[in-house]
Order: sequence, then C-alpha cells, then structure tokens
Amino acid sequence: MAESASNAPLTALARRLISPAPVRFLALLAVCGAYIQGGLTKALDFNGALAEMTHFGLTPQAPFAVAVIVLELGASALILSGRLRWLGALGLAGFTVLAAFLANRFWAMAPPESTMAANAFFEHLGLAGAFVLVAWYDLVHGASTGTSLHGRDL
Repeated sequence: MAESASNAPLTALARRLISPAPVRFLALLAVCGAYIQGGLTKALDFNGALAEMTHFGLTPQAPFAVAVIVLELGASALILSGRLRWLGALGLAGFTVLAAFLANRFWAMAPPESTMAANAFFEHLGLAGAFVLVAWYDLVHGASTGTSLHGRDL
C-alpha cells in the first residue's frame, strides 16, 4: 500500500525511533519478560513450581516443571540471541496458547472471575500473536541465518 506524502515525515520519524538495535532488543526483552521471570522464579523455587503444576493438574509434576522452566528460559534465550529466533518464538507462542486454555478457562467460571479470566485469556492470545509475528519476521527476512533482506537483524 502506497503511503501518502502527508504521512512521510511521521513515518520517517517512527523509523528513526524504532530502528536502532537497542530498541529492537528491548522490545524483544519485553515480549519475553514474563517467561524469563516465570522460568527464573520456578527454577529458584522448585517447590513452588511443583505446586503450580499440581494446581493446574499436571502430573507428574517434576517433569512438567522442568520442561516449563527449560522452555521459558531456553526459548527466551533463542529469541534474544537471534539464534533460531523463529523456533523460540513459535515455541513460546504454542506454550502461551496452551497455557491460556489451561489457566484461563473463563467459559467455566461465574462473574466476576470469568471477566478477569477472559481478559487474561485474550491477552495471552495477543502475546502469542506477537510471538508468531517475531517468528514470521525472522523467517521472511532471514535474520537467524544472517541473510536478512534488509541488511539488519530484528
């Protein structure tokens, strides 16, 4: 879609503001933030991680807790490092959708809990969509392979 001439200065300013590598890294860090925090919290308080698995009916608890920790921290590391970024992003997208269906079952709740759970459910879907966009950009622009079409990494 062609951009109108009247929007060109605003678009140029936006490109200058969000194009620097530190801005892109901070944006990726923000998208991964909940998973880094969650993975570290579970790793540092494994009994709490086991209790969380029990709360959501995941048994055996220990293997599930270890898998979640490895996924949250490992996929975040892939995204932030740029190495197989698409894989980390798709892993967290899938995990986020599964977690939303497991933890935010608003359709099985009564108000006002159902309203809060519905909000969290759709927020998680939005976050999963952000991860899909990160994966798409990485795959289309070849950032993980060093073959970016535009000469720069996400």
